[in-house]
Amino acid sequence: MIGIIAAMQLELESIKRKIENAREETVSGITYITGSIYSYPVVCAVCGVGKVNAAVCAQTMILKYAPEAIINTGVGGALSKDLKVCDVVVGNSAVQHDFDTSPLGDEKGFVSTVNITHFPLDEALSNKLIASLTFLGIHAKSGVIATGDQFVCDPRVKEEIVSRFDAKACEMEGGAIAHVCFMNNTPCAILRAISDGADDGATLSYQEFAEIAANQSVRALLHFIKTSLA
Repeated sequence: MIGIIAAMQLELESIKRKIENAREETVSGITYITGSIYSYPVVCAVCGVGKVNAAVCAQTMILKYAPEAIINTGVGGALSKDLKVCDVVVGNSAVQHDFDTSPLGDEKGFVSTVNITHFPLDEALSNKLIASLTFLGIHAKSGVIATGDQFVCDPRVKEEIVSRFDAKACEMEGGAIAHVCFMNNTPCAILRAISDGADDGATLSYQEFAEIAANQSVRALLHFIKTSLA
C-alpha cells in the first residue's frame, strides 16, 4: 500500500475518482479513503492546510494503515527563476523554514529532538516520479522543498528562504510530513506543481492557477502508480 496526502480537496479530487472499491473512515476529523488505483492498494487523505494538520494526518496514516511509503502531492510557490506556473518540483529534501531556535545558537530550520535541518526524501521514489513527469512532457526540477505555516507572498521572505536553504519551492505541509516519516522510518516523496511565484503577485496567481497546477501533479502520480507500482 502507498499513502497519498494532499492539503486541499482540489489537490486530491482527481485521484479520488480513480479509486476502486473505495472505503472511507474518519479519524481525528480527517477522512482516509482506502481502495486501489490500477489494482494497487492506496490510502488517501486531505489533511488540511498547515504543518500540524499535515503531521496529524501522516502519523495517523502510518499507525493505522502502515503504507510502504507516503507521497505528498499538491501545489506550491516557485522560489527559482527557472520555474513557471504548472512546472513541478520533486523534493530531494525538505526543510521547515519557519522553525527558528537561532537565539539558542542553532541555525534556522534546525529541528531539535531529531537534530536535523534537511529531512531526507526517498531517492528511488523521487526518481520514478521525475521519470513520469518527463514521460508526460511536464517540466520538472529536483530540489529542496521549504515548508512553513505561511503563504509566501512577500519578496523579502522569498529571498530569505532562497538564500538560507537554496530551496526550489515553498508550501505549507511537506516538511511536516517528511518529519513524521523520518521519525517512523517510512519512505517519503513530495511533489509540488507551481501555482504562483511566491511574490507580491502570488495571491492572484494562486487563485487562477491552483487547480490547473494541481492536475499536473495528479497526472504524474497516476502515471507513476500505473507504470511503477501496478
